[in-house]
Amino acid sequence: MTRMPVLYLSHGAPPLADDPVWTEELARWSAGLPKPEAILMVSAHWEKAPLSIGATRRVPLVYDFRGFPERYYKVRYDAPGAPELADEVRKLIPDVHQDETRGLDHGAYVPLVEMYPGADVPVLQMSMPTLEPSRLFEVGRELAPLRDQGVLIVGSGFTTHNLRKLRPGPGAVPPAWSVEFDEWTEKAVAGGDIDTLLDFRAKAPAARIAHPRTEHFAPLFMALGADADAPSGRRSVIDGYWFGLAKRSFQFG
Repeated sequence: MTRMPVLYLSHGAPPLADDPVWTEELARWSAGLPKPEAILMVSAHWEKAPLSIGATRRVPLVYDFRGFPERYYKVRYDAPGAPELADEVRKLIPDVHQDETRGLDHGAYVPLVEMYPGADVPVLQMSMPTLEPSRLFEVGRELAPLRDQGVLIVGSGFTTHNLRKLRPGPGAVPPAWSVEFDEWTEKAVAGGDIDTLLDFRAKAPAARIAHPRTEHFAPLFMALGADADAPSGRRSVIDGYWFGLAKRSFQFG
């Protein structure tokens, strides 16, 4: 079986569906990947300790946003559940909590609608039990064997994320702090500088402006951990900005 890559992607808000450039970038990216047996999704929008996995059957999506037009609350993504993947996660990480009522939140389904529109790949969402980078890195490392079982591990966040400083319009000129943090991240990932990335709050330019809270950068550490023991190429796949925020996304392996 082909060893699957690991992804960290910037997932966008529900209006991502209206952006012809970004949706095409996501569709083209997935078309170039091996077809996964299942997808393990780690979203910025589910923090829960102990580490938890969501529903292994079809349940309603989690529309975890407000103030958008009604049509965004009618989106459906009826991917199959992934009970076998849930069993494999439990083998790798003891004491995993199961929440059979928890559906996919927008950090999971918004990009998946564009990447796998047929909803024909089983999906399991997993929580982040902490935002501490080194702990998330180790969780990713524990999950790495799933890659050899055809599982696509996806960390879904946003490379810069400060909603108080959004600029009007998807094509807005990005602010300097967003550009500086984005460029620093791309360089650190390309160079495999894991220790520096884990200490990004102290070492990255404008880190506290780019991420007043770190939940949208945190999925990157799980992705890096899942690629830590046998790194085979790390590259930026999508770049650019959306309302001034960096939408850079990476593929590992």
